[in-house]
Amino acid sequence: MPPPDAAALIDWPADFGTRYAIFVDTEEEFDWSAPFAHDAHGLSALAALPEAHRRLAAHGAAPAFFIDYPVASDPRAVELLRTILADDPRVAIGAQLHPWVNPPFEEPLSAVASYGGNLPPALLEAKLNLLTETIVTALGRRPLAFRAGRYGLAPGMFALLARFGYRLDSSVRPGFDYRAEGGPDFTRVGSAAWRDAVVELPLSTVFTGLLRQRGAPLHAALGAIQHARGLFARAHLLSRVPLTPEGVPAEEALEAIAVALGEGSRLLNFAFHSPSLVPGHTPYVRDGADLVRFWRWWDRVLDLLDRRGVRSASLDELLAAVG
Repeated sequence: MPPPDAAALIDWPADFGTRYAIFVDTEEEFDWSAPFAHDAHGLSALAALPEAHRRLAAHGAAPAFFIDYPVASDPRAVELLRTILADDPRVAIGAQLHPWVNPPFEEPLSAVASYGGNLPPALLEAKLNLLTETIVTALGRRPLAFRAGRYGLAPGMFALLARFGYRLDSSVRPGFDYRAEGGPDFTRVGSAAWRDAVVELPLSTVFTGLLRQRGAPLHAALGAIQHARGLFARAHLLSRVPLTPEGVPAEEALEAIAVALGEGSRLLNFAFHSPSLVPGHTPYVRDGADLVRFWRWWDRVLDLLDRRGVRSASLDELLAAVG
């Protein structure tokens, strides 16, 4: 994906301040190491969602839950989400497309086809239409924000999302390259939001270390040399830090937040997958000790943001700020 034009970058209003958002990939649990399947999944981890919302809201956070087709089409999951929405008016619902579990099923089950941007345009449109209308029917509200599962965005998807009434996308993961499996390359894109047919709000990736100004190009080049990225990270020369509790130690996240704020970032965009709320469903939370670390990560990060005067932004507040 090419970088946006400078004129397209969002200039956040002065009264918006410095904010953070939390977008939760609210999805089915499945074996991440197994081949893709239409029905080899469960939804039991969603039972942990109300408690997760309570813990985040206690810090003042207003998460947005990006739900996919298995969640939106399950009555128990829908009722659970209805309860959260009724309890907290700042919570929002977005849509997330996992093509391999979202009818119609016309594509082969493969890694390449798991990236929505690789699908034929008519099939992608049909899947997005079913997903969107299922959410509207289930929850009585039209989702305004979207995320492509596996970050499977293609530039042409912005216009399609706008046609379906979406106003914001958050599928770009700066500094990451998924071409090895047929996915997109985001190494030329930064974390700043920009306007296209919809607003693109990338997930936040921060480069830390003495060579951080060389950022994504250097990190990409180091990938061609065995162990080079690890050596540079341990020497505090260059680390790539996505703002997520999944696979990122708290100390690295705290340093990355300090760097981002010090360099003038006005919005930090955090994310995680809902199956990580229960041990055993993702590589990041395998047991009870991992879950304790997961929540300790959030406590430390949100405490730091509070001390630095960085406030939560709900999805509605983000949309109001971009106009």
